[in-house]
Amino acid sequence: MGQGAGPAVDPDSAPRSAAHGARHPARPHPLPVPAHQAPARTPARTPAHETPAHQALAHETPSHLAPAQRARAVLRAVPWPVLPAVATVLLLCLPDQRGDVGGGPHVTPADLASVGLVGYCALRLLRDRARPLTRTAAVVLGAPALAVAVATVAADDPSSALAGFARCTQIFVLVPIAVVLLLRSRRDFRWVAGAVVVLAVVQGAVGVRQYVTGTGASYAGRDVRAVGTFGPLDVMAMATTVGYGAVIALSVGLALPPTRTGARWPRRAALCCAAALLVPLALSFSRGAWIATACAGTVVLFLHGARRALRVMAALAAAAVLAVCGLGVGSGLMAERLDSITRVSAAPDRSVTDRYSLWAAATDIWRDHPVTGVGPKGFAAHRDGHASIGLSAASDTAGAGHAFQREPLLSPHNMYLLVLCEQGLIGAVALLGCWSALLLCGLTRLSALRRAGRTPLPGHAAVPPHAAMPPQAAAPECAGARRGATGCGAAAVGLLVWQAVDFLYADIGGPTTVLTSVVLGLAAWWALSPAALRDAPPTPGERASTAPASSPPRAGLRPPYGRPAFHTAGPARPCGPPSGPPSPRQASTPRGCPNANAEEVRR
Repeated sequence: MGQGAGPAVDPDSAPRSAAHGARHPARPHPLPVPAHQAPARTPARTPAHETPAHQALAHETPSHLAPAQRARAVLRAVPWPVLPAVATVLLLCLPDQRGDVGGGPHVTPADLASVGLVGYCALRLLRDRARPLTRTAAVVLGAPALAVAVATVAADDPSSALAGFARCTQIFVLVPIAVVLLLRSRRDFRWVAGAVVVLAVVQGAVGVRQYVTGTGASYAGRDVRAVGTFGPLDVMAMATTVGYGAVIALSVGLALPPTRTGARWPRRAALCCAAALLVPLALSFSRGAWIATACAGTVVLFLHGARRALRVMAALAAAAVLAVCGLGVGSGLMAERLDSITRVSAAPDRSVTDRYSLWAAATDIWRDHPVTGVGPKGFAAHRDGHASIGLSAASDTAGAGHAFQREPLLSPHNMYLLVLCEQGLIGAVALLGCWSALLLCGLTRLSALRRAGRTPLPGHAAVPPHAAMPPQAAAPECAGARRGATGCGAAAVGLLVWQAVDFLYADIGGPTTVLTSVVLGLAAWWALSPAALRDAPPTPGERASTAPASSPPRAGLRPPYGRPAFHTAGPARPCGPPSGPPSPRQASTPRGCPNANAEEVRR
C-alpha cells in the first residue's frame, strides 16, 4: 500500500466490479417490515455456567469463598435462636453430682439452662413486639398454669406449695412455650431432635459399658443395671432418654427417601441408630420404658403406612423368636424381668406391690380433696395417713459409684394420680385436656398432610383431595418437603404417645424432667405452631412482607382505615415454579417492592 493510499474500505461495503458483480450480484437492501408483522426473535441461549443464577450460587457456595467469608457463611447457617434449647438437652450428658437424696432440691446445669431458655425467649418477644401465641395455643398451653395456680391457692399450706407451683409451671408451661416460640421451621425442629438423639447415644453407650463391666446400678444383687451418667438415684432417667432417641431415629429413618431416589446412608444410619438404642433400653430393666417404647414405635410405624408397619412388625417378631429360641438370648435377668410384666397381678414383686400401695394412697387423698387437691408437693405430707401398712418406707439403691442408700418414696409413680391428688379434678382436666388437644391437633395435621399429598408451604395453596394435582406438585422440592414434614410430625406424635404411656408408671422428678418439658414443647410446636409448615426459617424480607397488621380491617372502610393494601397477602399459588411468563407489572416491579396501591394509600 502506497503513501497516498486512502482510508481502508470495508470489502463488504465497497462497490463491486462488473465482472465480479456478474458472478456475485449485489444483494438488494431489504424492505422495512412493520412491527406487528415482524417474527419474534429468539434470544441467544446463555450457557448454564454463565447464567446470573448460577454465578450467584457459585459465589454463595462456601467452597468458593475465602476462609473468613466461609466462616461467616457457616455462622449464618447456624440456627442461633434454638441453641438454648439444644444446650439444655446436651447439658444432660454431664454426670450427676448428687451424692445423697437429702439436702433439699437438686438443681442441675440443665435446669439453669432451661431458665436461660425462657429468659432468652422473653427478651426476643420484647424486642420483636409481636403477638407470641395464637389463641388456640394460648388456651391449650395456659390451662395447666391456671389450674396449678388454683391448687396452690387452695392448698393447706400455700407457702410450701409455691415450690411445686414453680416446678409445674416450668415443666408444663414455660419451657414448652419457649420451645414453640423459638422454633421457626422444621429445620430448627431437627436441630433439637438431633440433640435428643445425640444425648440418647451418649447415655446408651455409657449404659452398655456399665452392663459389660459390671459398674452399673445394683439389680438383683449384681451391679449390671444400665443407668448412664444419672446414677442409681435416677434409674429411670437413662431409659427415658434412650426411649426418646429411639422414637425420633425411627421416625426420621422411615421418612427419608428410599434408596432408589436418594442417598442410602442417612436412612440406614437412622434405622440402625434406632435399633442400636434398643440394646441400652433393654439393659435398663425398666418395664415402663419398654412398654412406652413399644407403643410409640407401633404408632410411628402406622403413621408411615399400615402395610409398612405390618411388614416391620412381622420382621421384628421373627427376629425376636430367632434370638430367643435359636440363639438363647433373653435368659437370666432379662427373661425374669419380662416374665414379671405378665404376672403383676398374680405374683407381683416388691416394687409392684409398693406401687399398688402408692396408687391406692393417691386415690384416697383425692377422695378427701376432690376439687383442688392438697396442693403441689403435698402428696408426701399426706401419704402416711392414707397408705397401707405393707408400703415400704424407701427403696434400696447402690452401685454406679454410689454407696448403699435408701431413697424415700415421695410420689405415687403415676403422673395422672399425682396430678389428681395434688391438683384435684381442675388440674387433672386441664392437664389431660392439654395433652389430648396436642395429640388430636398433631394427628389432624398429619392426616391433612397425607390427604393433600404434599406440604402446604406458606404462600402456597394446599391441593384438596378431590382436585387434580398440578404438574408442579410432583417437583422434587415438594416431595422432599412432604417427607420432611411427615418425619417431624411422626416424631412429635410418637414422643407424645411415649410420654403419655410412660406416665402410667412414672412421674416427673430427676434430671430428665427438663428433657420431658423440651419434648412436650416439640409436640406442642408441631400441633399448634404455624411454623411447622415451613421447611426453612423465613428471611428478613419475608418476615417484613408477611407481617400481620396490628388490627383487623373494619367493614365498610377503605385501606387507610383498615388493613393497608401492601400488607394484603395475594391469592395462594400451588407449590413449584411458576407455570407461565411473568406479567408486565411483575416484570417491571422489583422484587420486594410494595405494589402500586401503596403510594395511593400513603397519600
